[in-house]
Amino acid sequence: MKIIDGKKIANEVKNEISKKVQGWMEAGQSVPHLAAVIVGNDGASKTYVGSIERSCREVGFNSSIYQYPETISEKELLDAIDFLNRDDEIDGYIIQLPLPKHINTEHVIAHVDPHKDVDCFHPINNGKLFLGEAEFLPATPYGTIELMRRAGIEAAGKHCVVLGRSNIVGKPLALLLAEKSATGNATVTICHSRTPNLKEVCATADILLVAIGQPEMITAEYVKEGATVIDIGIHRLPDQTQEKGYRICGDVKYDEVAPKCAAITPVPGGVGPMTMTCLMLNTIHAHERKL
Repeated sequence: MKIIDGKKIANEVKNEISKKVQGWMEAGQSVPHLAAVIVGNDGASKTYVGSIERSCREVGFNSSIYQYPETISEKELLDAIDFLNRDDEIDGYIIQLPLPKHINTEHVIAHVDPHKDVDCFHPINNGKLFLGEAEFLPATPYGTIELMRRAGIEAAGKHCVVLGRSNIVGKPLALLLAEKSATGNATVTICHSRTPNLKEVCATADILLVAIGQPEMITAEYVKEGATVIDIGIHRLPDQTQEKGYRICGDVKYDEVAPKCAAITPVPGGVGPMTMTCLMLNTIHAHERKL
């Protein structure tokens, strides 16, 4: 059984990015600039945005964080996005979700310049993804595909079951796996909470990719002997036996499932580190368009 080390692979990608950025600096060229917009004081959102700043420093990117109060109006937020769209120094930016309920998230996302939409949420970028002409790829599906590629997990000719149908992970991941490409060419089934005989369907997968959002839902009976399992979920569960009072887990009951697998991703340390890395790869792409 192979444990797919996402942290190690992410560090390899970061080193590649750092060398590219160093080359631009030595040539007297500009370096990529990634920005993030955050509204309110949600702890998880602030942690994620903080990790963007750290990752940018590690690879030599410039970064900017635009923090706004929970009470900001939708018009004020759209005005701020207009500023980012016009700022030639910023190559790409993300809008950290969720936004407050009084703000229409779809309006905000549609206001982002598609050429700076490194989260790949804009309808135009989603359409390009559907057509196989993507300029950017959504960070988590991109990270999943890149992790599989670098770990030697080939999708071509395999039956991939994607458990989860979100617009952020499940749907775009299914498209990428089915696409006619070096990392695709799989036969893909999308499952979700309303799928009849869910266990039986999952157990037909050569590669089971889990983004259902339920902690440790996937037990051994969902998994075929010798399958590859990619766990995209992440949860913090109370655990008084741990020093911090909680433990981190995924959507897969790891200790029970791992013995059946040819390969599996741990949580933490699997897909998670690749998400940030692929956000930076998208920013590299945005920057290269201007050189």
